[in-house]
Order: sequence, then C-alpha cells, then structure tokens
Amino acid sequence: MDRFSSSTILPEAFQGAKDDFTMQLALVWNQIKAPLIVPLLRITVFLCLIMSVMMFIERVYMGIVITLVKLFGRKPEKRYKWEPMKDDIELGNSSYPMVLVQVPMYNEREVYQLSIGAACGLSWPSDRIIIQVLDDSTDPTIKELVQLECQRWASKGVNIKYEVRDNRNGYKAGALKEGMKRSYVKQCDCVAIFDADFQPEPDFLWRTVPFLVHNPELALIQARWKFVNADECLMTRMQEMSLDYHFTVEQEVGSSTYAFFGFNGTAGVWRISALNEAGGWKDRTTVEDMDLAVRASLKGWKFLYLSDLKVKNELPSTFKAYRYQQHRWSCGPANLFRKMAMEIINNKKVSLWKKIHVIYSFFFVRKVVAHINTFVFYCIVLPATVLVPEVVVPKWGAVYIPSIITILNAVGTPRSLHLMVFWILFENVMSLHRTKATIIGLLEASRVNEWVVTEKLGDALKAKAGGKAPKKPRFRIGDRIHLLELGVAFYLFFCGCYDVMFGKNHFFIFLFIQSFAFLIMAFGYVGTIVPNS
Repeated sequence: MDRFSSSTILPEAFQGAKDDFTMQLALVWNQIKAPLIVPLLRITVFLCLIMSVMMFIERVYMGIVITLVKLFGRKPEKRYKWEPMKDDIELGNSSYPMVLVQVPMYNEREVYQLSIGAACGLSWPSDRIIIQVLDDSTDPTIKELVQLECQRWASKGVNIKYEVRDNRNGYKAGALKEGMKRSYVKQCDCVAIFDADFQPEPDFLWRTVPFLVHNPELALIQARWKFVNADECLMTRMQEMSLDYHFTVEQEVGSSTYAFFGFNGTAGVWRISALNEAGGWKDRTTVEDMDLAVRASLKGWKFLYLSDLKVKNELPSTFKAYRYQQHRWSCGPANLFRKMAMEIINNKKVSLWKKIHVIYSFFFVRKVVAHINTFVFYCIVLPATVLVPEVVVPKWGAVYIPSIITILNAVGTPRSLHLMVFWILFENVMSLHRTKATIIGLLEASRVNEWVVTEKLGDALKAKAGGKAPKKPRFRIGDRIHLLELGVAFYLFFCGCYDVMFGKNHFFIFLFIQSFAFLIMAFGYVGTIVPNS
C-alpha cells in the first residue's frame, strides 16, 4: 500500500516542480523583456528598416538605369569605338596585338581537357597568341595529365606554355602573378583569363580585343557567364537567378554609368599596361580580381562589360562546394572594403561621385548591408517580434519593400519566376553563411584568407546527365549536417509554434516554411531536388 501511495505522489511532485520551473521562467522573461529585450529589439528593427530602405533605393535606381539603357539602346559599340581587326599588307600579322591567354588550374581532373581545348581553339593569328597553362595541381597524376594535354596541343602547332611553381602561395593570384613574370610575356599587349571550367567561343578575342585597340582609356573587357548546368538541380537554378541579376543589372549599370564594376576573375581581357600600372596581382584578399579592378579604377582606367558575349561555365552542384564559394565571395569583398576604404577616399584621380559609388553602392550596400540585413532582419528580428508583440514592424518594411526587391531580382531570369518562393528561402539560408563570412572579413578573423577551390564536374556532369555515371550516395550524416542551419531551423520553428499558441501576428506559416528550408539545407538535400523547366 505504501508503494502504491509513493508512486502516485511522485508524478504529482514532478508535475508541480515542472509548473514551478515554467512559472519562474515566465517570471524571468517578463522581468527582462520590458527593460531590455523590447528596447533592444526596437533599435534593431529601426536599423534593419534603414538598411532595407538603402537596399530598396539601390535596387530601384539600378532598375531605372537598366531600363533607360535598354530603351535608348546604349550598346557598347555606340559608346566606344569598335572596328574589326584587318590584315595590314605592309606589317602583316604584327599589326595584331600580342595576346596572352592564362588558364589557372588546381587538380582539375574533370575539366582540364575542356578548358585547355577551348583556350587553344581561340581564333587569332597563331604567331600573335600564347596560351599559358598555370598548373598548381598537387596531385602528381593530374599534373602529368595536364602536361601531356599541353604537349598534345603543342604538337599541333599551338604556342602553349605549361608553367608550374613549387608552392601555392597566394593561390590563384599568386599563380597569375608568377605567370606574368615570364620573359615571353613582355611582348604581350593583352591578357585574357579563363578559369578551368570556362569555355570561350572561338571568336572571343575578335569581339573583345578591338575595344582595347581603339579605346586607349579602356583597361578591361568583361564578358557574361553562361551556365551549362543551370538545370541540374534546384540549387543551381537558385544560383542562376542570383547571378543573372548580377550580370544583367549590376554589371551593366556599372559599365554604362561609371565605367566601373568588379572584375569577375575570368572571361575577361586586360590591357597589360593597365594591369601593371595598378600594381599587378595581389594576394591580400580572396577576391584578387575585385582588388585589381578597384586599384585600376583609382588610376583612372575604365572598364567595359559586354552582355552579348557569353562564356560557358559550370555552377557548383553540391551545397558544400557552394558554401565554400560563397564564403570566399562574401568574406573577400568585406575584407577588401576594410583595406581600401581610406585609399579610395584619399584618391585624387577619380571624381567624388565615383568615390561615393564605389564606397557606398558597390561595397557598403551590396557587399555588407545586403548580406547582414537579409539574415538579421528576416531570420532573427521578424521571428523575434512574434515572441515580443510589443514591437511592431510596419507593413511597408516587412512586406512591400522585400516584395519589390524580390521582384526586381527575379526579373533577370524570367524562366524561373515560378521558383521565386524557393529562391527567397534559399537566399535566406545562404545569408547565414554570407553574414558570417562578411563579419569575418570586416574583423579580419581567422578564416579571412581561406581558399577552397570550387569542385568542377565537367565531362562527369555530361555523363551523369546521360545516365552513364554510377550513382554515388547523396546523403551521409557525417558530411551533410550543418549545425548552423539546424540551430536557426529550431529557432524559427519555436517562434512559429509560439505564434500558433499565443501570438497575434499570424506569422507562423512563413516561420514554419522558413524553418523547413533551413532544415533542408542542414541535411544537404537541396542538391537532389530537380525542378521542372
């Protein structure tokens, strides 16, 4: 009888202790909410709304400019002189500029043949072009394969140079810098750069080099990227939407208005004298291409973007590869902004308007504010207002501005408009990694110069599409779970549950969907979802 009595008392005691703990927790929450949480959250909402307005003005401005460019047909041929290169009877081929084509690579087993073949297939007088393969491979087998491929093209009469070095100092920037030191480069006038997965069309040089020949103020001709694997999975479709906006709007606006934009690191042609005057390649950040572009711009050089000239390349097809790429692309610009802000301000060769454009628009809004605001506002602050109903976010800041920004972004890829909701969720998840990388860059923390080469698939991608490649396991617990996304997913799910039980904002549907998106990313499922075209 005593046993039975004690067994009934214990659950009641446990329940009572649980109720006491809940009451104490609620009491503590109410005590800190009014004096601390509410004021802090209101300040954060105010700052996020300011950043949202900055992003909104920037996007609307670029939308207006790109609309005017399209309406008035400000094509490159109308703004700069362009004439096709012609043979000179007296000078012969010496009338053509000497062109160096650099192809940096690192353990590119799947794409080395494609990239070298595309570079060697460029149409230009054979005695006025040099193909330079800069091989930083650490795998002896791959290094031997690349060398044999270069020898095969050399046996066909192609002027190709295979260059290696005994270290990887400076990564890609170090390889390009080392390549420019070769004695045969001194005779070259221009240098075209193609990453290992880029495949230019044979007429690439005929369409770009004449701009440099006839316009001495131009330092760089940048081509657009065309993605060969955009339809591989949902993640590549999302990347296509983001990058299409970058090339369709951001690069075009920069070229049309300020004659300045960030060099994309590949699919471009530089005037070597401008490159040298700017100080050459530097490895102080992971965005050596942007670094060089800013320094050349501060010397007074202009850039030209050719939207009609497209170069095929490959998007990262795994979430792991994409995360590493986005870390580099977010951390590098923030770190470069930290290093060059005062140099830009003190420069005497460029106008005040151009300085404002580079510092405020190019760096601060696009490379810092956009990443931080997307994550902090949509993934932390808005869900937090569910837990703190005293803080109200105006509808124009929570709905109207984000909707307009999203529509303006999506216009660059009309074929993917039906995937807009997925793109919003995908960008919110990636904003977590971009924000972390941006802060690392601004603070110059430990991973500031981390460089992981993006994995390419090349021919393996084609074999996979044809069903010839053996299927590999897509999900491994040890490799796929990402704790950051998992933590945010639980936070958003908790906010959604709280809104269902106690909230008055009716925000729970968005929070549940967003938490599910973070959960998908946490387990790496995104690379397996193939959308219908």
